Formats: sequence, structure tokens, C-alpha cells
Amino acid sequence: MLDNIPSFFDHLLISMQQSATLFYFTVGLFSLAIGSFLNVVIYRTPKMMEYTWYHDCREFLADEVKNIKAKNLTAMTLSKPNSSCPSCGHNIRFYENIPVLSWLMLKGKCSQCANTISARYPLVEISTMLLSLIVAQHFGVTSETFFALILTWGLITLTMIDFDHMLLPDQITLPLLWLGLLININGTFAPLTDAVIGAAVGYMSLFSVFWIFKLFTGKEGMGFGDFKLFAVFGAWLGWQLLPLLILMASVVGAIVGISLILFKNHQRQQGIPFGPYLAIAGWLTLLWGDGIWSWYLQLLH
Repeated sequence: MLDNIPSFFDHLLISMQQSATLFYFTVGLFSLAIGSFLNVVIYRTPKMMEYTWYHDCREFLADEVKNIKAKNLTAMTLSKPNSSCPSCGHNIRFYENIPVLSWLMLKGKCSQCANTISARYPLVEISTMLLSLIVAQHFGVTSETFFALILTWGLITLTMIDFDHMLLPDQITLPLLWLGLLININGTFAPLTDAVIGAAVGYMSLFSVFWIFKLFTGKEGMGFGDFKLFAVFGAWLGWQLLPLLILMASVVGAIVGISLILFKNHQRQQGIPFGPYLAIAGWLTLLWGDGIWSWYLQLLH
């Protein structure tokens, strides 16, 4: 039976090359399911990190904290425990977990306690589908589409986690960094030499800015996760497009930051995550970076 698996995928690939409708339908349906999984990753990864940090600290500082009441944190993985309503603990059944449709059928409420289920869950699923379809349309039925989808899904996850917790977990950024270098062995998105230089330049450039800023102000202007995410884009795209990427991310971040201060009473000393703007700029650069860069250079002339 296992011998039939390669032939099945070969047949599916040929069918998708011959039918754009089948290709987009497959990508759209699969990415909806991925979007549902991303909601789990977005919600659970910070909790898993907090649980690990807390218990590592208690173990390391055993004597100092032995008389301090332990914090009640639940151990979890991406698969356990089962998904449940945060209000009443109702275990979510499989038919209540169908992307988008279940939320619509339940009218955005828990079937047990009728408390509101955030509209963010279906929005993440729909956004994942739409962005995936854009990637599929841009690259077509190619290996570039497969890898670009993985990067897109990772960026969605990092964006939401950074918005919520101002964290860019190594569990996501580092695999993306190494994957970018590996796929560019064959020059998928950039020559390998450019990718290696891009990863180093991406990390060291923001690392240098961080320490210069801290030296003169005594404050930390960004997190180490931002360095690693910038290195990810260097590894995927090469070093040449990094100036464009950081320019776009900085402009968008500045506009959003000023808007928050002016219209939403955001305190100046309150941090604003930079990762989402890096992620947005990096995704745009992945798809249209060469065209945007050429347009920008023409403006300068």
C-alpha cells in the first residue's frame, strides 16, 4: 500500500498542473485546516513556554522559593489536553472544530455555556487561506509554493504571538532560519552564498542597532527575537533585499506606533512589537521584493 503513495502524489501534482481550479481548491481547503491548527499554536505556545520557564526557575531557585506558594500552571502540548471552552471547560467536539463553519453554525458562542467565542479564530483561518491562495497564485504549482506556504504559516503564527505577548519563540524562528538555508542550497529563492550572508547580516545588523541604542539610552529598543526573524528573511531572500525589508517594516511600524499614541492613548514608554511589521514586510518582499526595489530605485533617480 505504501508503494502507491508516491504515485498518488505524482498523479495529484499532474492533475493540479492541468487544472488551476483543482490547485486553488486544494490549497484553499488545506490552508483552512492549517489555519485552525495555527490557532492552537498561537494560543498554546506561550503557555507552554511560561510553564517551562516557571518550573525551570523554581528548580534553579529551589531554596529561595520553597516558602513561596507555587503558581498553578497547567502542563500542555500542542495536542494535549483536548481543546476546551476557556469559560466552562466544555470539551470541543470534532464537529465544533470545523474551520470557520463551526463558528458560524454556533453563532460565535460555546454550545455549552453560550459564552462568546472570539471572532479572531475564524479570522485567522480565513486570513491563512487568503494569504496561501495569493502565494499559490504567485508561484504556481512549484516547489517554491510549498516552501513559501510554510514560511507564510510561520509568519502568521509569529505575528499573532508577538501582538499578544511580545514574543517571537525560538521554536518557530530557528527552524524557519535553518529551512531557509537548506532550501537555498539549490538556489530556490536566492543563491546559497547570498542566503548565508543574508542570515548573518540580518542578525548582526539589528543586534548592532540594539546595543548602540542601549549604550546611548540605557533602554532596550527591541527584542532578540527580532534579530532572529530578520535573519530568517536574510536566509530565505539573500542579503540584497534586506534594506528594502527593514525600510518597509520601519515605515509601517512608525505609522502604526504614532497612530496608537495619538488615537488610542498608547503610552510612549509602552512597548510596541516590531515582529509583526518585519513579518508583513518580509512576506511582501518574498512575493514582490524585486519589483518594489526596482520601483524604489527609479524614484530615487
